Amino acid sequence: MKAIWNNTVVAESNDTVVIEGNHYFPETAVCRDYLMPSNTRTSCSWKGTAHYYNLLIDGNANPDAVWYYPEPKDAAASIKGRVAFWKGVQVVE
Repeated sequence: MKAIWNNTVVAESNDTVVIEGNHYFPETAVCRDYLMPSNTRTSCSWKGTAHYYNLLIDGNANPDAVWYYPEPKDAAASIKGRVAFWKGVQVVE
């Protein structure tokens, strides 16, 4: 699977975990050069507190386009150490 935004591959891995239709990539599969910190947090009743990154590629920003659960609840343990994408980031095979 590949995560692509702004004609750039942001992450690539054949080891994704799919939850609620979202592919969670291993953190090691993401090009960290494109990630910028975000202060955004959201809460999910069964996964826990999500943290976000902004994408920044060639001067173009995509705020909060990447999310992850640093300490997921037990029911979502399979996504610890993984990130997912939205906001126009295409996830394709």
